[in-house]
Amino acid sequence: MDLILDDAYFMRKALQEAEIAFQEGEVPIGAVISVQGRIIARAHNQTERLNDVTAHAEMLAITAASNFLGGKYLYDCTLYVTLEPCLMCAGALYWSQIPRIVYAAPDPQRGFSASGGKLHPKTHITAGVMEKEASELLKRFFIQRRNLN
Repeated sequence: MDLILDDAYFMRKALQEAEIAFQEGEVPIGAVISVQGRIIARAHNQTERLNDVTAHAEMLAITAASNFLGGKYLYDCTLYVTLEPCLMCAGALYWSQIPRIVYAAPDPQRGFSASGGKLHPKTHITAGVMEKEASELLKRFFIQRRNLN
């Protein structure tokens, strides 16, 4: 029997990364990059830990995947991320020439689409994969954050 890896499988892995971020007090966003059904990069937000506003899950995953592949272009790869990428991440994804991005929850305030951002013309977007789970994790994080302050 062949193992079929679908978008939900990879998004669950991205959600596991988001849970790690949550436990570390980071905004719970996780990302994985796959190629040919294999995860080659995993990351979660580390902006607080690294004291770096650019340490978004997507940026860290792009760097890890590029290092794994030995080049700056992410041909044949797919990014799975729990929240729609921001404008900064969309720019990096544009330059990486990644052909496919799958995200869970939209970000109506800071997502690339709300900011007028563009992705590479050959990049295909799939939105809403496990949106409920990703949204609930983000809501739980911000409720907890408000209650601490």
